[in-house]
Amino acid sequence: MKFVFLGVLVISSLWSETLSGLIAYANKHSTTLQQTQTQLELAQLNRASSRASQFGELNVVGDYNHYNIERTLAPLVPSSLSGGAPVVTSKDIFSAGLKYTVPLFTGFAQTRQVEIDQIATQMSQAKMKLSQEQLVYNIRSLYLGVLTQKEILKAQKKYTHALEKLSKQISYEVRLGKKAEVDKLKAEADLEMAKTQESLLVSNIETTKATLGALVGRSIGELKPLHIKIAKPHYSLKALYAKASRLSKVALEEMALKKADKRIAKSKSASLPQVNLAAYAGKNYGEDLATNNWENETLWQVGVNVNYNLIDFGKRDIAIQKAKIAKMQAGFTKEQTLRDLKKLLAQAIEQVKQSYATYLGNKAQLRLSQKASKIEQVRYENDASTLNDLLLAKGKVWLAQAKVIEAKYAYQKGKYTIEYLMEQGVR
Repeated sequence: MKFVFLGVLVISSLWSETLSGLIAYANKHSTTLQQTQTQLELAQLNRASSRASQFGELNVVGDYNHYNIERTLAPLVPSSLSGGAPVVTSKDIFSAGLKYTVPLFTGFAQTRQVEIDQIATQMSQAKMKLSQEQLVYNIRSLYLGVLTQKEILKAQKKYTHALEKLSKQISYEVRLGKKAEVDKLKAEADLEMAKTQESLLVSNIETTKATLGALVGRSIGELKPLHIKIAKPHYSLKALYAKASRLSKVALEEMALKKADKRIAKSKSASLPQVNLAAYAGKNYGEDLATNNWENETLWQVGVNVNYNLIDFGKRDIAIQKAKIAKMQAGFTKEQTLRDLKKLLAQAIEQVKQSYATYLGNKAQLRLSQKASKIEQVRYENDASTLNDLLLAKGKVWLAQAKVIEAKYAYQKGKYTIEYLMEQGVR
């Protein structure tokens, strides 16, 4: 029987979900990351589109026109009249050809747009990194939540089992006339409360696992316990904050500032002339009214167009001012990001320190509560104390155990929070 039990334990451990395994699966199947990935791909396509627009467009063009009087297939020039050859005319003219247009100078607007799209792509890459960090942190937090409640449930079951033994012992002594009926009722009431607490913990565990499963992208089985080493923390807020400039969240705001600068420059390009080149080559087709035969003429042309806006009644100035305000907003956002980072780091460091101190205090409280419970058990058996005193002592033991468990996992969550803030969760 012993070997069968050990075999079940080994198989269970082999099939348990690991934290690293869940994170790896989520990185491939998380819809949140997939959405962020599509945003990155969209930014890359926008950048490619901006670059392609610098090379212009080549189009196949064609049209048909019916006129009330005949028209020549090609413009008349002195050489065509002096040659004496008949001029082809038609009321129905078809044309087909190729047209190429390209901007030669846009006041650097296209260049600025390419630079803006390049920065947007880099921002999307930074957002992808931050989304991965957020995903890892959320999975870690939920994983710890499940383990915390499972360990508390384990302690609760021990407490319930102890109450069951006590209730049976009291029932036996009531039948012998050694204990009062009221003691039996009190013990049974506490036992029912303990069983209710067990049910609540089981329900909370399943709820948390369901949330974890939705985040990962599949159902969650048994979770493998974590080895948490409790050691005195030695974090330095100054040292951690000094590394803030390397973080993606700060780099993201810096890129937003650069993007705003490029938008200002692009807005100013409207005050410069716009130069475009257009080229066309094709044929005009029509039925000659004189011979009823279909004829055609080849035409081609190349032209340069210049457009310079003299006055737009303040439209350009408004666009420039809007771009400058956007830059101011980006600057404020960056400053607030740094302030929030410093505040959150300070809170996380204090959380780890407090959890460490709480863990040590609760461990000491647990040892004392266990001793007190044993003493109260002996006193109650010798009618030196009441059942209330014994139940209170046992309740304190369970409460101290729960506090030790909570402090241990709060300590680990604080460490995970610092890693999340410093973007060290994705390895």
